[in-house]
Amino acid sequence: MVDTQKFAGNLPDQPATDGTLQPGSVLQGRYRITGVIGVGGMGSVYQARDLRFPNVTRYVAVKEMLNLSTDQGMREMTLKTFERESDMLASLSHPAVPKIYEYFPSKTRAYLVMEYINGRDLEAIINASPEFLGLEMVMKWALDLCDVLGYLHKQEPEPIIFRDVKPSNIMVDQHGQIRLVDFGIAKIFQEGQKGTMIGTEGYSAPEQYRGEASPSSDVYGIGATLHHLLTRRDPRLEPPFTFADRPVHQTNSAVSLELEAVIMKALEFKPEDRYTNAAAMKEALEKLVRSGGGLHLIESEPAPSDTTLWAQSGVEPIWVFKCEDEIRSSPAVFKGTLFVGAYDYNLYALDSATGKFKWKYPTGERIVSSPTIAAQENQVIFGSLDQYLHAVDMRTGQEAWKIQTQGPIQSSPAIAHGHVFFGSDDGNVYAVRLATGRVQWKWSGGMPIRTRPLVTGELIVVGLESGEVVGLDLSGKIVWRFKSKRAVRSSPMEHDGLVFFGSMDWQVYALDITRGWKAWEFRTGKAVVSSPAYGDEKIYVGSVDGSLYALDASSGKERWRFPTDGQVTSSPVYNDGIVYFGSVDGNVYSVESKNGQLRWSFKTQAGVTSSPVIQDGIIYIASMDRCVYALKA
Repeated sequence: MVDTQKFAGNLPDQPATDGTLQPGSVLQGRYRITGVIGVGGMGSVYQARDLRFPNVTRYVAVKEMLNLSTDQGMREMTLKTFERESDMLASLSHPAVPKIYEYFPSKTRAYLVMEYINGRDLEAIINASPEFLGLEMVMKWALDLCDVLGYLHKQEPEPIIFRDVKPSNIMVDQHGQIRLVDFGIAKIFQEGQKGTMIGTEGYSAPEQYRGEASPSSDVYGIGATLHHLLTRRDPRLEPPFTFADRPVHQTNSAVSLELEAVIMKALEFKPEDRYTNAAAMKEALEKLVRSGGGLHLIESEPAPSDTTLWAQSGVEPIWVFKCEDEIRSSPAVFKGTLFVGAYDYNLYALDSATGKFKWKYPTGERIVSSPTIAAQENQVIFGSLDQYLHAVDMRTGQEAWKIQTQGPIQSSPAIAHGHVFFGSDDGNVYAVRLATGRVQWKWSGGMPIRTRPLVTGELIVVGLESGEVVGLDLSGKIVWRFKSKRAVRSSPMEHDGLVFFGSMDWQVYALDITRGWKAWEFRTGKAVVSSPAYGDEKIYVGSVDGSLYALDASSGKERWRFPTDGQVTSSPVYNDGIVYFGSVDGNVYSVESKNGQLRWSFKTQAGVTSSPVIQDGIIYIASMDRCVYALKA
């Protein structure tokens, strides 16, 4: 138990007259209160700055629970309930669940320190919009919401039931991702167990009024939330359980009847008539998206078949392999085998000549990190959102070793000097010995690290979500640091003494690699996530503005740009005078490096955020349509 007396500044038991802590109060000698996020009957939620990171402004959320009862038994029960919420959250690992940093009680209050989410809840978004929300956006939220609730519902030994699914408990963060907040009444599900009626009228399932809840109760809350998002009719202002009298399509004609049917099934009065859990509802929504029935599309010519699209582009794939979910990571190819990670939690091994399946290795979560080959150890190494770095025998698909971090791993690993280097959302860069799988050292940057480390003979260069790019020596000590204005997710690359990378501040930067001094910068039209490539004395990099840019490597002057119809977050590859890359418009492009003229494009059925790999005249690239493609260069 932490020492509850280690407070500085205004003490928690000496709040302002309205019961809230004053800005400037410091809890545990570490968390300086900077403002109030929300106030409720049981306490407040504060924004605070973590003082252990003096060089970085790192905010946290501090949830306070008042414990003012004079009854000792009631005080103990209240504290136990708050501790249960803390323990439950600390045991979970999902990108949509806020991270827990610390818990500590005082005499009349208890505090839970968690990840600060910079964003707005869905209720605020509804209220701020005078028109119906975009269907594509709502569908993305629906799938993400089903994903996180499905994660809760599959917890062992018993499912966790959120019990209060509603717009105000669902936030959209600054990166557009869904985050589930306020787990105060979440509960471990036990068959036949009853409790008190907890939830929010209008969003809560009928059985919750009887003190009963199951995974299908959360499904009802998802349905009620989607009904509200799509119709703008607040169910709290309507008679209970009357959704059937207010069909979604009748209010919002842009919603298809197919999507309406999924929502209404989730809102069935009897639990057994609904989807059994959130994962089952997600599957139904994904089926609609794949078929085009999820959105009410403008009438047009039928979508051409794959073969028709390929014939129109003049490019036909050598082979196509379909995974069970979308693919955002990039493949790696070694000695006749292609390796690629997918959102279905698996790393796949395919015959690179034929596309035939060899084996797959399951992880505990989605895979965004791209695999890297450790040839001497016969290992393929990659990270997963399950917080582990996995090393797998590339011949058999059996686990060689794995290392757990304290956050999801979106960084792709780099191998050099007998070590594997990678970053984690826990804010650390790790150096791991390949031979043993043991951590040699780690360096803390205080913010998530999602770039692939650039490793040279003397330096390791990484970008951070804080916007910093740092150069470390091979022992993990900092040599230099450079600060851009926004997060850096573009992995750095080096050429001729300069290190190149993009930033979410719309800029492409070139730094002197030995000192970290800026040589030049170039502004694109939007954020830069794509990692740069070098060839023909130019730097090639994509932008969210939809263009691929070719910049003079020495001066940063634009030589040409190639526009697409979607964001370019795919990292380009240069090969023999040609640049290859993907776009969110669904195309893979081949353009001349000298002038940016199109050679050919190949159409997939969804956005392409994966980056291409070229070997023996064949391009390997994946798409969010779940497929891996082999194309002739």
